[in-house]
Amino acid sequence: MKVSIIVRTKNEERWISSCLKAVYSQDFQDFEVIIVDNESSDSTLAKVGQFPVKKILACTDYLPGKALNIGIAAAEGEFIVCLSGHCIPTNSSWLGNLYRNMEDPEVAGVYGRQEPLSFTPPADKRDLMIVFGPERRVQKKDSFFHNANSMIRKEILDRYPFDDKITNIEDRVWAQVVINRGYTIVYEPEASVYHHHGIHQDGNQQRCQNVVKILESLNGNAYQQDHMHRLQDLNIVSFIPVKGFLKSLGGKPLLEYAIRASRESKYIKSTIVAADEEQVLRSAEDMGAEKTLLRDQSLSQEYVGLEKVYKFILQQLEAEHNFPDIIVLLETTYPFRDAKLIDDLVDRLVFQGLDTILPAKIENNAIWVDGEDGMKRVDGGFIPRNLKSPVYLSYKGLCCVTRPEFIRNEEILGENIGVMKIDNPYYCMEFRDDKDWQMPDMSIFHVN
Repeated sequence: MKVSIIVRTKNEERWISSCLKAVYSQDFQDFEVIIVDNESSDSTLAKVGQFPVKKILACTDYLPGKALNIGIAAAEGEFIVCLSGHCIPTNSSWLGNLYRNMEDPEVAGVYGRQEPLSFTPPADKRDLMIVFGPERRVQKKDSFFHNANSMIRKEILDRYPFDDKITNIEDRVWAQVVINRGYTIVYEPEASVYHHHGIHQDGNQQRCQNVVKILESLNGNAYQQDHMHRLQDLNIVSFIPVKGFLKSLGGKPLLEYAIRASRESKYIKSTIVAADEEQVLRSAEDMGAEKTLLRDQSLSQEYVGLEKVYKFILQQLEAEHNFPDIIVLLETTYPFRDAKLIDDLVDRLVFQGLDTILPAKIENNAIWVDGEDGMKRVDGGFIPRNLKSPVYLSYKGLCCVTRPEFIRNEEILGENIGVMKIDNPYYCMEFRDDKDWQMPDMSIFHVN
């Protein structure tokens, strides 16, 4: 065994599948993967179980050097790769580019480039772009080293292990030790990973944004081409809940409109319908739903929110070792959505690094709330529209794109929420109550 790749994880369910997919897609294949997990409470380890990792080890009372030493003690490789669970190799030559530097016996370790994502905060993006440049370096005095993406000779680690008692920069402390003993450190920019956060956490935001803008212009905005735009690699599924029997519009069941939009999406891998009537499930299968689930009548009571229904669906999937990366929530009462709306929302969620995104329209009319003290206006008042701050009306039932960690906790929205402005008036038309069907001429809504 040439290489042992040690991946440290703690609640990395958003990143770990992309990380391991990239690792197992390398041209250099003489390696084993060892996971050292710090008490993850999400689906990190379940997702890890879908890959042929050699060992999964636990680390309690986490310290960075301690976790790495646990993995190193179990490693069989001649060289040790340290990789964070939220770092994703950018291409299939990442591992080979690290390894080629080890032909020089004077090299104790090599660390690779770390590239920001489009949604990396400006301060972190600035730091990554400055520190991890395009030019290879051989360091004989400089002890900078970074374990998020590195390779080290195991024989040297056996002699000079990481300090397992310090809370930070165990990598730079180790590098100073080996440089003091005459070894060299190499920075290899061709061994690159995507890393969504940086190595520093502060700085004037406006100054950071200005620096980032200049650096990005010098690089032709290359940093906008992040790995997460390879959306075809993500497991994106849609959840469609149905209560009672099917209602129709324009000669077609409302459910059929939702299933069709889901199946025409270029990103959604599977359309899942959960209903409380078996007849509806059979109809959903005929309409093309990849999976149907019979939900208990207790989940259809008036006082039960959809959060519980969505959690039920997710639990059923995860019990079958199907772990979604992104979940698209669609309610049948909005028949005039299309696949483009869904795909645009998924694009923005991933590109902007959001927890949740909703479609919304800008409302310029007066908005009032009836409270204990009577009616209270909550918009900007009677001022010219071009001077008012926009007020967004979101449409969760039309399409909500979110993450499984929130659904698992009987929530729908995360903290980092985005909205996408929509202009198509038909998107917002909802058919829920009987009065919604009382329209002058339904033929205008004919769907081929």
